[in-house]
Amino acid sequence: MHALAYGQWPHRMQPSRADTNQPEIVATLRGMGCTVQHLHAVGQGVPDLLVGVRGVNLLVEVKHETGQLNTVQTAWHNEWRGQCCVLRTAEEAAGLIQDVWVRTAGKVTKSKWHKK
Repeated sequence: MHALAYGQWPHRMQPSRADTNQPEIVATLRGMGCTVQHLHAVGQGVPDLLVGVRGVNLLVEVKHETGQLNTVQTAWHNEWRGQCCVLRTAEEAAGLIQDVWVRTAGKVTKSKWHKK
């Protein structure tokens, strides 16, 4: 079976369900000052979470420790031209945010594109 090209999602695809570890990961992200928007109901391979921190937007797929991306998720990740990552634990979530803090230290956190 070949991977689906971006935009060629089957119409019968059901929206994803949130993994049971998602609430803990979301709590960790919010506890570190992030805003979090749930996207798991979108389906079609779109990652589970949109996370904002220090002017940076992160797309996050939540998987259990042994979980793998399915065919549609793999196709979406391969075609997406921006950042996207997989988190499996609250510790990984904390590490991701700490990495963003290091990379954005001393930088302006809102660009000219940011509207209030």
